[in-house]
Amino acid sequence: MTYGTFDVLHAGHIHLLARARALGDRLVVGLSTDEFNALKHKSSLLDYRNRRIVLEAVQYVDEVFPESTWEQKIEDVRRYGADVFVMGDDWAGQFDYLATACDVVYLPRTKDISSTLIRDELKRRVG
Repeated sequence: MTYGTFDVLHAGHIHLLARARALGDRLVVGLSTDEFNALKHKSSLLDYRNRRIVLEAVQYVDEVFPESTWEQKIEDVRRYGADVFVMGDDWAGQFDYLATACDVVYLPRTKDISSTLIRDELKRRVG
């Protein structure tokens, strides 16, 4: 199981999803809703519906469900029977409380690529 906004899907996302999927026999992804992103003061170029369509097309993803709150994770782990919870290592330590319900793994991010870098480059080119 993993979570994210997955806006501007790029190679770093694909590498993370592939490595997460390799840790189990299926991968379910909690995709941040537009409303939850607003609560986090985060925006995305694509809305939830479009991000979900793209994410569901990724071969490593077996199921996508909405992430609406920070607190839902422990219940999601139980609901989906997750044995492993995976996040990028920039979140290291933030979800250790889930270790009572499953293994928690923080994977290294892909160097030199991120949604922020892509958005910043788009802004630079356009404006």
